[in-house]
Amino acid sequence: MRAMVLEKVGQPLALRDLRQPKPGRGQLLVRVNVCAVCRTDLHIVDGELPDPKLPLILGHQIVGRVEEIGADLNQQSTIRNQQFRVGNRIGIPWLGWTDGECAYCRSNRENLCDRAKFTGYNIDGGYAEFTLADARYCFHLPDKVVAAFMSNVEPDKQALGTSASTTAEDEAHLAPLLCAGMLGYRSYRKTGDARRLGIYGFGNAAHLIAQIAIYEKKEIFAFTRPGDKTGQESAKKLGAVWAGGSDEMPPEKLDAVIIFAPVGALVPAALHALAKGGVVVCGGIHMSEIPAFPYVDLWQERVITSVANLTRRDGEEFLKIAPRVPVKTKIETFPLEDANTALDKFRAGKLEGTAVLVINPE
Repeated sequence: MRAMVLEKVGQPLALRDLRQPKPGRGQLLVRVNVCAVCRTDLHIVDGELPDPKLPLILGHQIVGRVEEIGADLNQQSTIRNQQFRVGNRIGIPWLGWTDGECAYCRSNRENLCDRAKFTGYNIDGGYAEFTLADARYCFHLPDKVVAAFMSNVEPDKQALGTSASTTAEDEAHLAPLLCAGMLGYRSYRKTGDARRLGIYGFGNAAHLIAQIAIYEKKEIFAFTRPGDKTGQESAKKLGAVWAGGSDEMPPEKLDAVIIFAPVGALVPAALHALAKGGVVVCGGIHMSEIPAFPYVDLWQERVITSVANLTRRDGEEFLKIAPRVPVKTKIETFPLEDANTALDKFRAGKLEGTAVLVINPE
């Protein structure tokens, strides 16, 4: 199979021909149709996340088809209750495995499992024609789910009813939901009942989560890079009641703030914009150093919290609400061999939407 491989941190990915993997007990062999590119992929390539598996196949926003189901020595399927069948369309997210036994797993906090493994980090991911996944951490993406999204991504296009009418472009619109959507949703849920919600860093995750917040009658205050008038106008068109630079103060105090940008200096800025009792949610896996700030900025029961990974429940809840909104995605597609181009454009801020690698178009 073809795969784009990270062989050394800080270097471009290399196109390699590798042996197709075989699924073990409880695993699925998945033919990867599309895989979205995430900022976490950049953090791994650039050495900002420690100790990745090397060599490594990146990618954790995967949409594909079950090619083979792992079997035991008696050649019996080990996937309980026939949860998945060959040919099913599935999504593979960031969380790839947990031990199920630790204190975190036993208290419904599997996202904090000390032994957790993550797709495209500790486990090979979706920048390849095939990948393996633990069936317990995959999500069904049946035709009716695709139809619910695609009938609204392109309003002039009829809702899709069968897999035969589903194109790679259709599936590419689903891929960003598996990280930017799901982890963004976990960040959003940490804001509770906040009515006035600020979002710093109006990129892929913000674009998706703002749609859910507006659907739930929240007021969105969007913060972009200073001077980014295009981004601010885009946020307003989406439904934000105010949009400005991250160096500006909103017209009123906010009940909660989500910071998606990996910029530590935004934490004190967000605290200044926060009402008493409000919460600042740091929604990324990596952030630059947070500068010192006076205690009075945190006082009056303001809270700073982070988001780590996701649980399967987060994903299930998100996939239920997203079609009802309906959440719309904006993408820019690339062939597998252009993964480095996609990463470079992401790093330079030159993408027009979420980068998605189209690998095995249906």
